[in-house]
Amino acid sequence: MPVTLHVKNSRWIQAAGSTYGNHFRVTTYGESHGGGVGCVIDGCPPRIPLSEADMQVDLDRRRPGQSRITTPRKETDTCKIFSGVSEGLTTGTPIHVFVPNTDQRGNDYSEMSLAYRPSHADATYDMKYGVRSVQGGGRSSARETIGRVASGAVAKKILKDFSGTEILAYVSQVHKVVLPEDIIDHDTLMLHQIESNIVRCPDPEYAEKMIAAIDAVRVRGDSVGGVVTCIVRNCPRGLGSPVFDKLEAELAKAVMSLPATKGFQFGSGFAGTFLTGSEHNDEFYIDEHGSTRTRTNRSGGIQGGISNGEIINMRIAFKPTSTIGKKQQTVTRDKKETELIARGRHDPCVVPRAVPMVEAVVALVLVDQLMAQYAQCNLFPVNSDLQEPLVPVLEPEEFPLSRIRLLVCMFTLLAAILGNIVSRKPGSKSTEMYP
Repeated sequence: MPVTLHVKNSRWIQAAGSTYGNHFRVTTYGESHGGGVGCVIDGCPPRIPLSEADMQVDLDRRRPGQSRITTPRKETDTCKIFSGVSEGLTTGTPIHVFVPNTDQRGNDYSEMSLAYRPSHADATYDMKYGVRSVQGGGRSSARETIGRVASGAVAKKILKDFSGTEILAYVSQVHKVVLPEDIIDHDTLMLHQIESNIVRCPDPEYAEKMIAAIDAVRVRGDSVGGVVTCIVRNCPRGLGSPVFDKLEAELAKAVMSLPATKGFQFGSGFAGTFLTGSEHNDEFYIDEHGSTRTRTNRSGGIQGGISNGEIINMRIAFKPTSTIGKKQQTVTRDKKETELIARGRHDPCVVPRAVPMVEAVVALVLVDQLMAQYAQCNLFPVNSDLQEPLVPVLEPEEFPLSRIRLLVCMFTLLAAILGNIVSRKPGSKSTEMYP
């Protein structure tokens, strides 16, 4: 949360922090070439099964050195939980996760201690703070996202157990290679399709073209950008709060906080501006379960800033990596023009490793919004005539195990109450303080 600091001339300001969320709060810490990175998760519900292995799956998808089209930096990114979990269950107290840095090479950044990398945060960090961490870019490095991916794995687990919610991201564009939108079926897309190749594009033919595009610039010491598409299936209805906390606004804020992001659109996006209202509107109907659905999904699963239970889809644009091995014109910290050829180990294209990062921050938004929705609108009995269930109606094989456990507990409690009533003799009084 923001920290208030006192400055000269009796002015008070709020210092920007590294925390996201109101109910499910995540603070990330650490730098690329420091001792390590990590996060603190505050507000996680208790009694959720959790271990390092749950986080390690996504951390392994994010880690450097996976293939020739990612940075050659070698890190195992092995996480350790230091608090908030006891005997395999969350305790409801802050969860502290730490990942050590083991393959730093600070000498690679000697030139960049004096000269600014074009389009990098070097110059703006100096402009803002008057000091910066030179090695690895400090907090501006994508290594900071380890904390987000670890906490996002917890959020994904909560959403999956609660409502069967699935969050899947994949690469849909690298440089000029664009995956046609109608090729991928968002209703049936599976994680193994995305993970079947090193670029994380679910279509094998386009994946090979994307890999070739990255290889072409990698050997020249250059870089390219791309687009990551993210979908959310079985999203609880009713998430998002007008007017400033609309769901798409929160999602945009979260994904645009990732390094190298330059654009965000959801649903029909900018293409929707070429349609008329009659062409763009998603017409309603009642499905076989009695739920209100839409025949099309140009709204991208969000209407009026609130989720409607349809698939949420969004696209995030990432710019080419700033640090490249080609000669560029720049200036030094003492304001002298110079040339720079950056050394070090860097991704020729960030989008393959950005996939789990996008999934993570989307999960953080949704779980925070879910907790807010329960606190505001589901604390008391709902208006069943108008309010749709938070959780979409699922087929039996899709029904989350946690929901079954909840129903069992509810029926057990009801049986105990009824049994207690039946066992009492007529006219007897309860000895309980709160009968």
